[in-house]
Formats: sequence, structure tokens, C-alpha cells
Amino acid sequence: MENGVYLIEPTVELEKEYLSFYEEWVDSGESMIPWVISKDPSDFPQMIKFLMQSAQADGVPDGWVPASTYWLVDHERTILGAVNIRHRLTEHLFNAGGHIGYGIRPSQRRKGYATELLRLSLEKAKEFGITRALVVCNQTNTGSEKVIRNNGGAQDQSFVDENGNLLLRFWIEL
Repeated sequence: MENGVYLIEPTVELEKEYLSFYEEWVDSGESMIPWVISKDPSDFPQMIKFLMQSAQADGVPDGWVPASTYWLVDHERTILGAVNIRHRLTEHLFNAGGHIGYGIRPSQRRKGYATELLRLSLEKAKEFGITRALVVCNQTNTGSEKVIRNNGGAQDQSFVDENGNLLLRFWIEL
């Protein structure tokens, strides 16, 4: 992408930038996706520690899988989006979560950042040994469906979650 966005690991050095990202999302009233951005950042160093431990096999609770979180930033170090990459799938993730959950802050949508965020995330997923990534979105989220298809998503059987939402499931060969 021409605008020079890239993924970075979460870092305490970007606390101010992250709090801006987080507060914008809270103020929007929208669901926070990926789920990790809903973690309370009031003890910022502890939140960063949690994110880094979550990527380690011995750092996750029983029933969870290792997952790496990255922030999409621009050349001014503005946090534009976030992604959570699950290193493997549980039955629940196979049906309703997928390998990759991502989101772009509300003020930065419809600018191509989500497509680039997913593209960069797929490169990271490949580094984790994932050869075929499952990406899931709500049927009502046409923007996310387009992003997934633009990154090579091939639609698989849909899934109805516990809230009755129809989830579209896509596989992307890496």
C-alpha cells in the first residue's frame, strides 16, 4: 500500500496513541473487534504484558490458544487498526472465530486499511505455520466480507452462532 502502513507488536511506547484508538472505539458504541482491544488499558503495561504472554503456548489459560496481537500503524505512529491471530483453532474458533480477527478504528474506515491489515496479517499467519487461514465475519458486515474476498477468501459453509447471527466463513490459502 502506498501510504506506508505496517504492523507492529504492542508496545508501552505507544500508550498515548493506543488510548486515542481505544477511546475512539468506546465513544463509537460499536463492538470492539478484535476482542483483545476491549481489554481495559488503565494499567497499560499490564495490558501489554497480557498481549505478549498470550502469544506464548505456556502463557494462555486452559481452553485458549496462543494468539499474537499486532497494531496497524502509519508513518506518524497513529494506530489505525488491530489484529489478533490465533495460532491454531479450537472447535469454537473453527465455527465462529477463525484464525484472524481484525478491526479498523471508526474514523479510518473505507480507506483501504482493512484490506491491507488482513493482507499483512496473512503474511504473519504464514510465519506461524498456518497454511490455510480461516477468516469469519457477520453476514451483515459487507465491508469485512469484501475485504476477505479481496484477500483471496473462498467461502465455506456458514455458521449460526449462539446469538442467532449468521457467520460467513472463508478459507484463504497461504
